[in-house]
Amino acid sequence: MLQNNITRRIMTKLRLGLVQLAVGNEKSENVRRAISFIEEAKKKGADIVTLPECFNSPYGTAHFPKYAETIPNGETSNALSEAAKKNKIYVIGGTIPERDDDKLYNTATVWDPQGKLIAKYRKIHLFDIDIKGKISFRESDTLSPGENLATFVIEGCKIGIGICYDIRFEELARIYRNQGCHMLIYPGAFNLTTGQLHWTLLQRSRATDNQLYVACVSPARGTGDGYIAYGHTQLTDPWGSVLRELEEKEDMIIEDIDLSIIDEVRSQIPISKQKRTDLYDTVWKKT
Repeated sequence: MLQNNITRRIMTKLRLGLVQLAVGNEKSENVRRAISFIEEAKKKGADIVTLPECFNSPYGTAHFPKYAETIPNGETSNALSEAAKKNKIYVIGGTIPERDDDKLYNTATVWDPQGKLIAKYRKIHLFDIDIKGKISFRESDTLSPGENLATFVIEGCKIGIGICYDIRFEELARIYRNQGCHMLIYPGAFNLTTGQLHWTLLQRSRATDNQLYVACVSPARGTGDGYIAYGHTQLTDPWGSVLRELEEKEDMIIEDIDLSIIDEVRSQIPISKQKRTDLYDTVWKKT
């Protein structure tokens, strides 16, 4: 019994790496830099490391067709698989533009320490916005939406994957919570307009709503005339407290995740036990 208790205490800790990568125009250099951060995360004891959205390519509809690859046999997938295996670490490969027949997707991949692809998630909610005088962007001009969720388990922690704009849709996070997830990870590239307004707010909201950890992993802030990412990669705990936040430059977070806090929050504020689905159904039918 004593041994079992010790094992449980050890397994409540998970070391997470979040890489805020500077992304340029050269795909091979982007991938090389990503691999160097994976290696560094392993040296610092990380069990799992996450790259940002569109880490091998500039972010933009004009770039997606040029940089797109097949999964799992493309250049970037092969590099991630080898890095995960070499370093014996779980890797969430941010996202890359994926080509599948005549369609393109914004796709996240997950690789286990043996280099095996264990999950793939295609961005469901495409980033189509038009804020007058500030930013206009339409992913749907180039990309197709995904249709499936993706989860995996590491050291007793069930993780659900979303991508950037997906975080605005609380229904997606709730489904993951109902499936038993302890953490949601969103590779994302909010811009300078929506980032300042909503980046932290949305992460704290999803964490508090669902009483789990939320991590959003951005590219570093670039320069020039193209799409500029906000940066500020962030990790939020189940209480809605921001544990770590980077600024705009290339950097990495390494943080221990205490899974026991999830049980603590859910037992002290047991909102999941008070689902009035009968009432909700009645109200819905009246509207």
